Amino acid sequence: MARAKKIKKDEINNAEFFAALKAMEEERGIPMEFIAEKIADAITVAARKDYGGNEIVSCVIDPEKEIFTVTARKTVVDEVLDPYTEISKEDAALIDPKSIENGFVDIKLDPRKFGRVVAQNSKNNFRQGVREAERGHTLAEFQSHTKELLSALVQKIDPKTGNAILAIGHSEATLPKAEQVPDEVLKEGDHIKVYLVDVKETERGPRVMLSRTHPGLVKRLFETEVPEIFDGTIEIKSVSRQAGSRTKLAVYSPNPEIDPIGACIGPRGERVNRIVEELAGEKIDIVKYSEDPVLFISEALSPAKVTSVEIISEEPKACKVKVPDAQLSLAIGNKGQNVRLAAKLTGWKIDIHPESGYYGE
Repeated sequence: MARAKKIKKDEINNAEFFAALKAMEEERGIPMEFIAEKIADAITVAARKDYGGNEIVSCVIDPEKEIFTVTARKTVVDEVLDPYTEISKEDAALIDPKSIENGFVDIKLDPRKFGRVVAQNSKNNFRQGVREAERGHTLAEFQSHTKELLSALVQKIDPKTGNAILAIGHSEATLPKAEQVPDEVLKEGDHIKVYLVDVKETERGPRVMLSRTHPGLVKRLFETEVPEIFDGTIEIKSVSRQAGSRTKLAVYSPNPEIDPIGACIGPRGERVNRIVEELAGEKIDIVKYSEDPVLFISEALSPAKVTSVEIISEEPKACKVKVPDAQLSLAIGNKGQNVRLAAKLTGWKIDIHPESGYYGE
């Protein structure tokens, strides 16, 4: 029977060590190279104490080649005056015959010897380094997704504040109660979509600003559900929203053969219904954008029918709108919601009047 190849103990330790680095990279999302650098720094500091604090010790950890070495470089001399940094020619020749010619010798040290010292004396520095790496990784990761839609898992709901702690990839972030859709009840284990408004670096680490009330959330949801928006065939010109209640969306296509409203609604309303479901039943009005303010304002006030639009002022933008008497309350909306959202959607101040000129009681 062929004898199995004998594996050296240090090879097994190296394999286990780099496997642990890889696991840490996958679990925390921190690059192996960064973790290796922090460990190497900690071992170097610990090992130098055995050599009077002199900077003759170096530690190399290369995750790609799986190299892990610790060496102390001493100068070869005729007479040793400083045993920390110098070595006699006789002793140096026993380690490396070429050392006398080179003038120095590299003495290999056992990394395991410094394991406990590193754990005791450098643990805090290492942990701080890992925390800095995590913060840096989190900052870079979130900054690359600013103004985008993110998938998140609700991990915890703070019973006092109502804030939701979310898991997003390898990172955690907070969705404040104020940025949650009113009357929406989030529970631990829920999978939700959030909009990344902004990321700022602070002394306490990255401050990630998430929202489910931002109009950008609706815009990104439509980009996800409607291929024509994603590929640019249809444009979303503007969005106005009262989260949890109603959203107005203005869409446009330069191609006259394409129906932008129909594309957003989808066959049998499938596309818009998926978005409404994600937004816990929020109503969505999809209107056709027009560069003609009269047409755009008329569309924006839907579902109400508009009789006329009179432009009062271009700067500031103000107009007077007339609607059939029976449509007045519909045009204004509950507590002024419809006209308020239409004004925000178009950028015009809208003054609504009944066609008869008589408001009634």
